[in-house]
Amino acid sequence: MWTKSRRLGLRITLMIGVAMAMAETSSGREDYLSPLALAADRDGKNLYIAEATARRVAVFDVAGGKVARRIALPSSPGGLVLSPDGSRLYVTGAAPDGEVFIVNTASAKVTGKIAAGHTPTAPVVSPDGKSLYVCNRFNNDVSVIDLAAGKEVARIAVTREPIAAAITGDGALLFVANHLPGVAATSDVVAACVGVIDLKAMRQTASLMLPNGSTSLRGLCISPDGRYVYVTHTLGRYQIPTTQLERGWMNTSALSVIEVAGRKLVNTVLLDDVDLGGANPWGVACSPDGRLLCIAHAGTHELSVIDRAALHEKLDKAALGQRVNEVTGAAADVPNDLSFLVGLRRRIKLAGNGPRGLIVLGKNAFAAEYYSDSVAVVDIESSSTTSVRSLALGPKVPLSPVRKGEILFNDASLCFQQWQSCGSCHPDARADGLNWDLLNDGIGNPKNTKSMLLAHATPPVMSLAVRENAEYAVRSGIKFILFAVRPDEDAKAMDEYLKAMKPVPSPRLARDGKLTPAAKRGKAVFGKAGCAACHSGPYHTDMKAYKIGTGTGMDKDKAFDTPALVEVWRTAPYLHDGRAGNLQDLLTVDNPNDQHGSTRGLSKDESDDLVEYVLSL
Repeated sequence: MWTKSRRLGLRITLMIGVAMAMAETSSGREDYLSPLALAADRDGKNLYIAEATARRVAVFDVAGGKVARRIALPSSPGGLVLSPDGSRLYVTGAAPDGEVFIVNTASAKVTGKIAAGHTPTAPVVSPDGKSLYVCNRFNNDVSVIDLAAGKEVARIAVTREPIAAAITGDGALLFVANHLPGVAATSDVVAACVGVIDLKAMRQTASLMLPNGSTSLRGLCISPDGRYVYVTHTLGRYQIPTTQLERGWMNTSALSVIEVAGRKLVNTVLLDDVDLGGANPWGVACSPDGRLLCIAHAGTHELSVIDRAALHEKLDKAALGQRVNEVTGAAADVPNDLSFLVGLRRRIKLAGNGPRGLIVLGKNAFAAEYYSDSVAVVDIESSSTTSVRSLALGPKVPLSPVRKGEILFNDASLCFQQWQSCGSCHPDARADGLNWDLLNDGIGNPKNTKSMLLAHATPPVMSLAVRENAEYAVRSGIKFILFAVRPDEDAKAMDEYLKAMKPVPSPRLARDGKLTPAAKRGKAVFGKAGCAACHSGPYHTDMKAYKIGTGTGMDKDKAFDTPALVEVWRTAPYLHDGRAGNLQDLLTVDNPNDQHGSTRGLSKDESDDLVEYVLSL
């Protein structure tokens, strides 16, 4: 029999939110499985595995170590969770017109569906089984679904791209991880946050900002005792020029700890070692007894196993100003201490590639290995090398150039000391919301990270057009950002992956995928204001550079490349240095002389319509 605490620990573990595998970042071939998220029944006999690019859920027999059956879905599964009694599996269909599919676990058939938002993910069921909460990633809100009525009854606004969530054991609070920062890149603190939703009041009551540079939040869970929230993310050191990688000079990997009762950040611990990065942390889960905390490292293909009691003892000492090692003598030192977990953590190398979703059943941790189409099984109580297995979920499929490029783009083992992958600054091949002082255009003039979407189709690249094309930029990135020397076949594969990316339809579009009335009016304003003169053609760029009066410091009076506007709704903040937190600021505050569009004479309604149109592209 399972104890109450073990059942609670499992239930909360099942609610771990994991970022969904977007169709635009996949290989485009459905013969890959791309396991992403996991859930388990109450007795731990079966795992339910979301196979993102195969558009189905696998039912995995834990004892037999194989797939027992599969459940086909109309769209790519972004997350899944079981009802408290285990009779129903709720699966989010990660599409613009998002849905939640209801699966009868006895018959393994889809018996119903409920409408949700744009790209729903990370479903969480209330302890009483009456409500379902779903993160609508690109609507920036959370759906509240009445399961008895079978419909959405409310939306709760959050900050930006909610991607993971967990509920407290009493059903009172929902903690939501926002994937990216929601502020201008020139703000004093640029960091993503964790939202706290009061489910009785049905609103967000707190927004917990993580340390400066925190971005790419991926996983979140609550401890079995209900006292702490753990969230994984990248911690970028964007304030300094990118001259090296040693000791986490550019990117470090982090675990932030939040106190539930106080609704406050306790501290942030680095998951790297002094000379070995642990890039792209993803899933996080506690063992059912609460002794161990496990983290999947998607970039380095590892599992971290941390002594949870020892972790908190050390954090408590640092909070009291007690010296815990040569680096940390106070709480403020912890987020910069690469040796903080020495003696508290084991790093276990996995046999598969790209672990994401994570769950712990008894003494075994299971991780969805996205790129090797497998599930890792790790005995976290054992130190033996035989305690790690990778079980195939299907037949091995030859790698297409696109799939190979996607793997390499997200693989930190290519990088010097594994500190980062291309995907660390370009999550989902988009942007992290930070300014970086790269050396391709001088030093002391940081630029906002750009999305890689359409980069190969709209040369030149970089804000100052210093790279003649994206092929050149990819090879320079490998050499000067990963600090690596790789065969050109790797770069060619990355080129193919990036060229194959497809834009995601804007959440501002009508349900039928067409422009709203406001956006149609805005399209006319787009022409009236002269925007179409430079933002022309199918990608809304003429691929030329202009002096638009926004350069400062070393970039004063320089010409900037006209950016494509496709999927611009997803790439805030704006301008080369990210000073404009939103498009309204770009058109007004940051366009004083009408040098990038004649917007001074627009009425408020015209300006609002123009923003609506551009955000619909």
